[in-house]
Amino acid sequence: MNELLLLAGIVFAILLLLFLVLKLKIHAFISLLIVSLLVGLVTGMDFSLIIKSMQDGMGNTLGFVATVVGLGAIFGQMLEASGGAESIAQSLLKYFGEKRASWALMLTGFIVAIPVFLDVGFIILIPIIYELTKQAKRSVLYYAIPLLAGLAVTHAFIPPTPGPVAVAEILDVQLGWIIVMGFIVGVPTAIIAGPVFGRYISRKIKIKAPDFFSERKPENEQGGLPSFRTILLIIALPLLLIVASSMAEVLHDKAILKNEQVYQTIGLLGHPFTALIISTLLAIYVLGIKRGFNKDQIMRLSNKALGPAGLIILVTGAGGVFKQILIDSGVGAMLAERLAESAMPPIVLAYLIAVVVRVVQGSATVSMITAAGIMAPLITFFDLSQIDKALLVLAIAAGSTILSHVNDSGFWLVGKYLGMNEKETLRSWTVMETIISVVGFTFVLLLSYVV
Repeated sequence: MNELLLLAGIVFAILLLLFLVLKLKIHAFISLLIVSLLVGLVTGMDFSLIIKSMQDGMGNTLGFVATVVGLGAIFGQMLEASGGAESIAQSLLKYFGEKRASWALMLTGFIVAIPVFLDVGFIILIPIIYELTKQAKRSVLYYAIPLLAGLAVTHAFIPPTPGPVAVAEILDVQLGWIIVMGFIVGVPTAIIAGPVFGRYISRKIKIKAPDFFSERKPENEQGGLPSFRTILLIIALPLLLIVASSMAEVLHDKAILKNEQVYQTIGLLGHPFTALIISTLLAIYVLGIKRGFNKDQIMRLSNKALGPAGLIILVTGAGGVFKQILIDSGVGAMLAERLAESAMPPIVLAYLIAVVVRVVQGSATVSMITAAGIMAPLITFFDLSQIDKALLVLAIAAGSTILSHVNDSGFWLVGKYLGMNEKETLRSWTVMETIISVVGFTFVLLLSYVV
């Protein structure tokens, strides 16, 4: 009876969460807290333990996520305001040429989405899509889909974007391994969902570039656009530092790197906190101060960046509360025991949970956090390496990308800026997102058998 009660508790939690977010339109932050509280009560937890679990879950999660997401938001804001995204796009288009422009746009999206949110990157770069479409007299989808695929893949798979950072913290995974595996999975996935699918769908849906959106100018126009090389180095720096730290840990554990001082130094520089602090300060100086921004402008841009970041931080913290309640109530342990007896691998279960939540309620972030919260107590019962856990994060990311439709804000954003109706958006954007999910998960599965 006790086991049935625990199982009923988790089913009740998921259904209630979906009801609160979808039907009652209560924000995911509040909904996750309500669900966590009620799961604790339904499963018979002592009230004082419920409160303690909620405090621990919030504090333990935000201690890491708030810092990374906050720094990443300011970093991305400086890139946006300086015109760095336009610089990347123009340089790659010049190098690749018009015939291979779709590949250049995919790479642009892939690079830009590392520090910049998907919707922001899309809005920054959409004037380039319009101009190319008018010049080449093609369907706008020929160029837009590759750009969107690059943005969406990186946004889902590669830290320091908020989704994988939040899941990594909940599942206790080193970001370095997620970055490495994310690139291995992400590049071929972006190619298939971007230039390959874009070429196909642009022949099926012919749409001219809308005229309602004038080209966006960088906030700082004094010195033109920053150089492509400068932007690339600034974006690559935190990724390289984080990956170097993960590699150093492997070498240290295998007694290949024996110098303790070198190991500690690399570990400090490669910690996400330090790496992003260094990169953010560098971006503020090179893309801000050096290009004519004054102190008031930089402060205003930083404040602007932390607005949307705050919402993500709070939802992530509430996801940490949900995870902790599942652990402390015993629901996670019970599910883990049943999973261990079944034939379903954790990586498949994680993907399916993320898929269900994503399709029903729309938010990729909520989908990732919910799936991570459910999986966190389960993976303690399996002997998973850091690489295995990184692949689990990517499986959740893939599941949270599937079937973007009318309950997802991204669906309406893309449809509006590309001048499409709902049916055309479903046939293009929604299918592209589903390709990313299915292809990405296929590569994750293949890697799980190889590594």
